[in-house]
Amino acid sequence: MRAAKEEKKRPKLTRRVQFKLVLAFFALIAALLVLLNTYPIIASRDMVFAEKESSLLEQASVVSSSLSGLDNLSGDGAAQIVELLNISGLERIMVTDAAGRIIYDSASASAEGRFSLLSETALALTGEQVFWSRFADGLFVSHAALPVSRGGAVVGSVYLCELDAEQAEILLSFRDRLAAVSAIALAAALALTIIFTRRLTLRITRLSQAVRTVREGNYSHRVAVEGSDELSELYDDFNSMTETLEKTEEQRRRFVSDASHELKTPLASIRLLADSITGSENMDAATVREFVADISSETERLQRTTEKLLDLSRRDDGAHVKSVPVDVGEAASDTMRRIAPLADRTSVSLRCSAEPGCVVLAPEDDVYQIIFNLAENAVKYNIPEGSVDVSVRREAQNVLLSVEDTGIGIPEKDLPNIFSRFYRVDKARSRERGGSGLGLSIVHDAVAALGGSISVSAREGGGTRFSVVLPAFDGKEAGT
Repeated sequence: MRAAKEEKKRPKLTRRVQFKLVLAFFALIAALLVLLNTYPIIASRDMVFAEKESSLLEQASVVSSSLSGLDNLSGDGAAQIVELLNISGLERIMVTDAAGRIIYDSASASAEGRFSLLSETALALTGEQVFWSRFADGLFVSHAALPVSRGGAVVGSVYLCELDAEQAEILLSFRDRLAAVSAIALAAALALTIIFTRRLTLRITRLSQAVRTVREGNYSHRVAVEGSDELSELYDDFNSMTETLEKTEEQRRRFVSDASHELKTPLASIRLLADSITGSENMDAATVREFVADISSETERLQRTTEKLLDLSRRDDGAHVKSVPVDVGEAASDTMRRIAPLADRTSVSLRCSAEPGCVVLAPEDDVYQIIFNLAENAVKYNIPEGSVDVSVRREAQNVLLSVEDTGIGIPEKDLPNIFSRFYRVDKARSRERGGSGLGLSIVHDAVAALGGSISVSAREGGGTRFSVVLPAFDGKEAGT
């Protein structure tokens, strides 16, 4: 029911994401196009304003200079000056006397004799230079005014007005074309944005569906990687993650299966022996003692397996254990004394050689466990009257531990797997000798936790050699 609801929600969520992406891209593109349509028009208009200012003020200056040379500023003189200068293209040319009375007006002869009410004229009579322009209603309307001076005194003013429809038409045409191009670009960008967002959301949806598939337990699912962009890298990372999950799940299942089998076998033996004792009324004492001894042996085997499983669990959880300086040579000597009774039962001779100063910084139990597991295996899987040689030496910044035996050896095809949990070269013989397939896994994990390495190779003349390399401790590092 829940899965069905999720399936119904997905198209809505996808459409919602697509809509948000399209809206975001559209808003961004629209903002850019508005900027592109606004800035060029404003910049072009300002350029025209600057050109108008330069042109009108220059013409006004020529008229003002010419009028200042007259002995008497009059309407006839102003008309003659304007006619001689042959100024064209202006809407209005107006000349006033010092009092602001109009003495010449090219736009209206009837205005002569009246006072000018233009603010530009009033400012020019105070000695200021005036210009302003505006663009409206398809026209550039520009105004300029300058004083007419003679002997340092203002004797009048010149006012010019220009109406320019031609440049206004050019600017409007440019604006219309830019708007048309922008509209086409906006439509194309919108179409491309929809296509892009659909493709993007589909790829994201594929990844989302893959995540849900893996979440449901299908760790073998992979996503086809296309292209080389960031999403493709994400696909590749997802595939790597699922591959790791698949391997981890496979190891977990195998571990659970092997652990269950290892615990089930001794428990079944214990139950069978116990049922035999309780179900037989006439069992003699010797047989009972034999069965009880077998139960004790199976119980001990069960205990060893449980302890090793707990140890592996502790290592997997990353439980912190205090590290101290440990002399590997001394640990090897103590270990050899512990397994001497086991070696005596099979007539296996033990030899140990250790150089002084072979100290590592590690949990003490881990060092003993490494040596004990390797030496115990060397004794268990040895031949009668064989030998086990343990050597510890210092080499540069490392401590080298070597455990060699003259035993049955390990087939070359099994060497890559011997550190895997519950892996046995010969399962029947391993169970007979009390092996659980966990000892070498514990050794491998312990060595790795100490920053060292372990390798295995066949020994010349038969047998096996395990070599462990651990970082040496010289007392310069702080204990943890």
